[in-house]
Amino acid sequence: MASSVSSHLVPLRSKKLFPPPNSATALPHVPTNLVFTCPTRTSRFKCSAGQTGFFTKLGRLIKEKAKSDVEKVFSGFSKTRDNLAVIDEVLLYWNLPDTDRVLDNLEEALLVADFGPRITIKIVESLREDIYAGKLKSGSEIKDALKRSILNLLTAKNVKTELRLGFRKPAVIMIVGVNGGGKTTSLGKLANRLKKEGAKVLLAAGDTFRAAASDQLEIWAERTDCEIVVAEKENAKASSVLSQAVKKGKQEGFDVVLCDTSGRLHTNYSLMEELVACKKAIGKAVSGAPNEILLVLDGTTGLNMLPQAREFNDVVGVTGLILTKLDGSARGGCVVSVVDELGIPVKFVGVGEAVEDLQPFDAEAFVNAIFP
Repeated sequence: MASSVSSHLVPLRSKKLFPPPNSATALPHVPTNLVFTCPTRTSRFKCSAGQTGFFTKLGRLIKEKAKSDVEKVFSGFSKTRDNLAVIDEVLLYWNLPDTDRVLDNLEEALLVADFGPRITIKIVESLREDIYAGKLKSGSEIKDALKRSILNLLTAKNVKTELRLGFRKPAVIMIVGVNGGGKTTSLGKLANRLKKEGAKVLLAAGDTFRAAASDQLEIWAERTDCEIVVAEKENAKASSVLSQAVKKGKQEGFDVVLCDTSGRLHTNYSLMEELVACKKAIGKAVSGAPNEILLVLDGTTGLNMLPQAREFNDVVGVTGLILTKLDGSARGGCVVSVVDELGIPVKFVGVGEAVEDLQPFDAEAFVNAIFP
């Protein structure tokens, strides 16, 4: 049951109160079970609901930024690249009689990098067929064919890796995932990226189970100079917090509302059903929302992330993936398996600790990063 609350604006840690708590100018539409915290700087970009090209432009800008940040992606996949370096050694002295031995070594390297048995066999057998058909006549040609095969797997289903934010504001992005995957941190980094491209962003602290979650998101709100909606009491319903945040976003002209949710095990039925309630509440507040439901997955778990992704997708309909902690993992091949097996696009990858290290996913940059 929702607890008693105050209806005034509450400051982020070191901010001055605005307006004062006893001010008669307090906004009358502020719901009684929520607290809004507001940094004072305004958005650099203004757009009206009629400017439907804004979200298309925003998605394109983020995508273009990914191409300029290829060095971050390259360094972020260093451990996977080191694991696959043996392929260059194996192919350097390749000759036709050694084909089976070379392909066995290549298969082992792909499996160690967590490409998965089905994808690995598919790639290796395709190479074997082309080699014996005389289409591949050198080690460099085999490597180029390997890279093309992986790129084709990532792009064959024509999945869109850019954010799909619709044509009406606010665009609503819901972030879901299990505990410890980097969900709230990813949301903060995404807010930073959107803000830098000129969007007016509102954060919604829908993780009402974890005591420190709202505090963590408030820190991100300060770092990114975004406004945030939080519940005043820990036992407030997440669906209520998110609903009121989306309503605020609509009323006050925000471009994007980023909705955090509580981390949950994909095997816990009741908690998964709560996500459905959150999704419905958002949809009631703004028709057609959420525009994106992004599932955050810990890249260090490799192929073990697949059951999580399937379950979350079945329950709420995941539109994209954020794969985190890939800089600390040698299992970057799991990216290919996730896209191929689930048909859900990877939209962002976490390749470091810095705020800029949540990178838009680009298939070609990824392939070049693991096979230089």
